[in-house]
Amino acid sequence: MTAHTASGPKGMPKAAEKYHAYPLIDLADRTWPSRQITQAPIWCSVDLRDGNQALVDPMGHDRKARMFQLLLDMGFKEIEIGFPSASQTDFDFARWCIEEGNVPSDVSLQVLVQCRPELITRTFEALEGAHRPIVHFYNSTSELQRRVVFGKDVAGIKQIAVDAAKMVSDMAAKAGGGYRFEYSPESFTGTELEVALEICNAVIEEMQPTPDNKLILNLPSTVEMSTPNIYADQIEWMCRNIDRRDSVLISLHPHNDRGTGVAAAELGLMAGADRVEGTLFGNGERTGNVDVVTMALNMFTQGVDPMLDCTDIERMKAVYEYSNQMAIGERHPYVGELVYTAFSGSHQDAINKGMKAIRQANKPDWEVPYLPIDPQDVGRTYEAIIRINSQSGKGGIAYILQEDYGLNLPRALQVEFREEIQNITDVEGRELPSSRIHESFMEIYVNQPGARLGFVDHHTHTDPNAKGVRVISAEITDNGETRRIEGRGTGPIDGFVNALSTYLGFELTVANYSEHSMQHGSNAAAICYMEMETPSGKRFGVGINTNIVAASLAAIVSAANRTLAAEKN
Repeated sequence: MTAHTASGPKGMPKAAEKYHAYPLIDLADRTWPSRQITQAPIWCSVDLRDGNQALVDPMGHDRKARMFQLLLDMGFKEIEIGFPSASQTDFDFARWCIEEGNVPSDVSLQVLVQCRPELITRTFEALEGAHRPIVHFYNSTSELQRRVVFGKDVAGIKQIAVDAAKMVSDMAAKAGGGYRFEYSPESFTGTELEVALEICNAVIEEMQPTPDNKLILNLPSTVEMSTPNIYADQIEWMCRNIDRRDSVLISLHPHNDRGTGVAAAELGLMAGADRVEGTLFGNGERTGNVDVVTMALNMFTQGVDPMLDCTDIERMKAVYEYSNQMAIGERHPYVGELVYTAFSGSHQDAINKGMKAIRQANKPDWEVPYLPIDPQDVGRTYEAIIRINSQSGKGGIAYILQEDYGLNLPRALQVEFREEIQNITDVEGRELPSSRIHESFMEIYVNQPGARLGFVDHHTHTDPNAKGVRVISAEITDNGETRRIEGRGTGPIDGFVNALSTYLGFELTVANYSEHSMQHGSNAAAICYMEMETPSGKRFGVGINTNIVAASLAAIVSAANRTLAAEKN
């Protein structure tokens, strides 16, 4: 724990002297802040290479094949399948993809290779017979690595890139053509912009791309070193200054070291980039690569088709976890177990009202508080939108009973029952499943085990001595023994209240009353919610019966039982 004094914490200010602010980009007329993302970029999955190299236990063939099929099914048109010159496993998988992977003709397989002649030769061996593959070659260009790792000046680093560009061009031509190319100045964010531009333009000059055969120029945030706006400035600056812009696809490859990989990629697209490389759910070195699914569904929530099929996010999650042997966090955007779930009472109430408004409006627009996306659009259900714990409110409990059991509780009953559930969750200290909430409701209001009174039957007839008055004769049980009670009123409910009040020796009065059918058809059960004025205050009772009058009378007995129990305690 850092020690504090009157002047502030000790320790960190001294340590912070080791670090320096990332320099700003001189781009006073930047345009990206006023732009919107209006179409999906070209997506390239690097799960099988960037993602795989970051695993404690790298994928074997089966895990790779299952991930590969998912990527094809999702609609990726470019998939980096490995680094075939680095290992026999990657080489063999590249051959399997080409020979047995059933790759559609509009999908390009991409492989990575360093700018080293022997590795480039091996890479072309791995790609023999592939349809329009992408050879992705790279070398590090950052000031730090030039100085510390390679001991070369800018000219030396540029020559490595140009020699590799010439070699891949020559080998592709000898192989009969049909190849695509991608160059990455690795550690672009650690490279001076003028240096990155010089090296990239030299590669462009060597490769002679055209508008019909574009070079992919990948500008990776290999290590995320700055705020996302600076990355956007770098991308806009490169887009403005690069040679043959109409013959180049600007690609982004953000990492997540600062936790802002998605934001950096989104701003980079606004700055003019055409393409994004990333992984499903962000697996990758250190804190990971940019999360392609989050980016795609972010676009979806803005009315932009991401051109990736994310409608079965449960399958995507299952394959990701199987292939990577990693678990996705419960709060991970869009796919986490709890991201469509509300425990907070105020959130639950707002969601409940929003869902009702959607049904009543009967229009396609999605507008539900706290839910930026309809869970059904990604293959999730409404079952777990609201879950109940000690933080939950009446609206959440009402939503669960309505959605799962067809019970439309009056607002006052929602408040009353919420207190009952609160007592349970406080004692047990855990979430209550939907079935437990329903069981509690039925036990408290309907079945009432151990209750003193029970409703059995009733009959009514007109009082011959009083116009407009009906006589009710009812059979109840009192501690298991049958009793007959009689009362008078304007109808069966009024007469039964009169009879039961006389029998119990205290006054009951109907304060509020509502009912609804629980099913459809001639045998549908009705449920009645009866709020009664009692000597100890207002109290609800609930009755269920195929006869609505019988349900109403059972609800009065339910309220009376709860009054008797309260007085006893």
